[in-house]
Amino acid sequence: MKLSVLLALATATAFPLSFSQWTNSESVSVSGEDVRLLKLGENDYQIASEEDKLNLRRQNINFIDVTNHISVEDALEKGLVGNNKVSWFHRIMNSKQVSSKKVFPVYNYPTEVKHEKKVRDLFGEIDVTRLQSNLAEFTSFYTRYYKSETGVESANWLHDKISEIVLSVDDKVTITKVQHDGWDQYSIVVSIPGEVTDKVILGAHQDSINLLLPNLLKAPGADDDGSGTVTVLEALNILVGQYAEGSFKPYNTLEFHFYSAEEGGLLGSYDVFSRYDATNETVVGMLQQDMTGSTEASIAKGVEPHFGLITDYVAPSITEFLKLIIDNYNDIPYHETACGYACSDHASAFEFGYPSGFLIESEFEYISKYVHTVLDTVDRIDFDHVTEHVKLSIAFAYELSLAKKLH
Repeated sequence: MKLSVLLALATATAFPLSFSQWTNSESVSVSGEDVRLLKLGENDYQIASEEDKLNLRRQNINFIDVTNHISVEDALEKGLVGNNKVSWFHRIMNSKQVSSKKVFPVYNYPTEVKHEKKVRDLFGEIDVTRLQSNLAEFTSFYTRYYKSETGVESANWLHDKISEIVLSVDDKVTITKVQHDGWDQYSIVVSIPGEVTDKVILGAHQDSINLLLPNLLKAPGADDDGSGTVTVLEALNILVGQYAEGSFKPYNTLEFHFYSAEEGGLLGSYDVFSRYDATNETVVGMLQQDMTGSTEASIAKGVEPHFGLITDYVAPSITEFLKLIIDNYNDIPYHETACGYACSDHASAFEFGYPSGFLIESEFEYISKYVHTVLDTVDRIDFDHVTEHVKLSIAFAYELSLAKKLH
């Protein structure tokens, strides 16, 4: 059956595709590239337009845009798309309250740290001036929106910066531009080879967005997710330096991922992990760093600076390993918190059964209120807090990439 016919049937019997026409019982027509298939929960797929995607984001409803991997036509023919707009809305609003029961591979993660002296020595190499400089440059682009020209320019800047970092070992350390179908901003994967091909991954997303008018308004994205990007970049800088000196050689392959188009529905990371799934790659652990720089709200409420340790839609085993790392290596505690389905790129790894974890700058009620606006600027970033995330990233990568007999 043709897609146009299936869409007509779906919209005539289901729900309006635009939130602005939510109460309109008449069918709404969407066509061409504007038709998207979103995943709003573990078994919750819906057809939407680009306008719908923005409206969902504005209401803090998370989703994965899986259009490039499951066609709208297939979703309709296989009955993946719900046919009741009331139950759809109910499922969306409750998707944040449901924890996953997904079964992950069982890995024997370390139950004690084994490289404390070496890792702590590396903390002395964290350069706050370099963090500040990198973030100032990264946020100087008008926007890093994945569909914009400056979004591509910012990816080029990041690629050039990474190329400088790995220059002395570029015959061993690989940098891959992951090109995506439908937008020009590419993801970047940096790989330090290990003795085995099992992967340990540090991830962050490089794009930014102004949710008011993404194509027109400035989006510096200092906290979201410039802070996470420079956090992972700093960890890369330090660990590549150790690798170049010969004092660090991972057992498991260590990768650093900088995803495109997270703000469009985890588009870049989902594409990356779908490719890993297709080639049967083994990922023994993935940590996402998204928003690592704001302490303003927590301090204003008299709450100590802390990590927000996400407990829903993550692999519990990775979460326990992160607790071990924080307890041994960090000067601030963690507070457990939840962020709902598909709240950042760790969810893409999660979708393909790869054990992933997520740390954010604080409990969710205290995260920066300036994200997705023109006010998400460098002057609001607490670089002492970013430094704690860098320490965590180095320790996680070092301990897990050197861990043997995980399975």
